[in-house]
Amino acid sequence: MPIIRLNQIGKNQYNRTKIINKKTARIRRQRGYNWEDTLVKRFNSLQYWKAFRLGSPSVALPDVLAVNNPESMIFTIEAKSGTGTTLQVPFDQIERCLNWVDNFQVYKKREVILAFKFLSKKRIGVGEYEKRELHEFYKIWDKTKKPIDIVCTYDGKTYALKNSKQKKLELNDFLMPFKSRYQLFYK
Repeated sequence: MPIIRLNQIGKNQYNRTKIINKKTARIRRQRGYNWEDTLVKRFNSLQYWKAFRLGSPSVALPDVLAVNNPESMIFTIEAKSGTGTTLQVPFDQIERCLNWVDNFQVYKKREVILAFKFLSKKRIGVGEYEKRELHEFYKIWDKTKKPIDIVCTYDGKTYALKNSKQKKLELNDFLMPFKSRYQLFYK
């Protein structure tokens, strides 16, 4: 019978955990990519709209840029998708979206949209899920507010996060130019 040392067991457990973490990160990135891609396709299916996915988590780029030249509109979109009960947008991602819309002053309507997609399965444990309704929320960032980390809940409530404390933050729902049977409005 082979002798197994404790440090070997620890090393094997470490390697298994590392593999699981890599797989989880890949799944999260894929969900994010799919949500961004869906938004781009929805905009591009509309007359006069053109949308672009601006790439992986690059510095100073929003997730999606959508423009409508005849109506002089530009939207920068930060897209979040997940299986949890909350989705978070860090303040720096809101700042970079604001910087983009501020630089395109030729457009009359310039908006920062936070697009949240809560998937139809809710994570209840490692690799364990329960079925639920798919929800989409589109929140418009109030440009008079200073960017802060925000959280959107499965029911559409939004909160500011400061020093790990939640404070109610009212963000208006935004009616997107495309139709989505999953879009809900808070209130």
